[in-house]
Amino acid sequence: MLNILYEDQWLVVVDKPAKCLSVPGRGADKYDSIVARAEQLYGEAHAIHRLDYATSGLILIAKDLECQKRMYAQFRERHVQKEYRAIIRGEIKGQWGEVRKPLRCDWERRPRQMICTEWGKDAITQWTPLSFENGHTRVSLKPITGRSHQLRVHMQSLGHPILGDEFYDSEPTAEQDRLLLHAYRVEFYHPFTSAWVKFVAPCPF
Repeated sequence: MLNILYEDQWLVVVDKPAKCLSVPGRGADKYDSIVARAEQLYGEAHAIHRLDYATSGLILIAKDLECQKRMYAQFRERHVQKEYRAIIRGEIKGQWGEVRKPLRCDWERRPRQMICTEWGKDAITQWTPLSFENGHTRVSLKPITGRSHQLRVHMQSLGHPILGDEFYDSEPTAEQDRLLLHAYRVEFYHPFTSAWVKFVAPCPF
């Protein structure tokens, strides 16, 4: 099943649950995914971008290759605006901030990523605290770039890892049964009508 928030003849906007793959992995046990489910519905489906297995929220699926191509161009040119919601460990100081730290794969501990000033690719995250809850902070996170695990590594680098993060939170708590990271909002030019469109998926935590 797919939680479809919007659909037209070119693309589909889905609210992905946590602990679900965006695209099929290797092996039959990793076939079930958002794209695989969309293929069963439409016959053809292509990933426009991906979310981590542990992350919930908005994901865009193209119904044909031309739509995928046009959306790839928007992501490449940074026309797509994205906002995530998360709960991070501790109370962060400040009203707003930006993290600019280059990232690369931590090859010995894949799929983990790491900050690397020598070989890493440029990565930029903007953060804004929304509220303080039980000693932690609910934040809005805006990735200016789209590196793998970018938000997770950048928050850890500030000393405020995202709660429930099995890779980057050194103090996992038993009450968190998922990563508290959600793709909350996405805005972009519709690839065929050129209208500026906006979608929001309510935060489940």
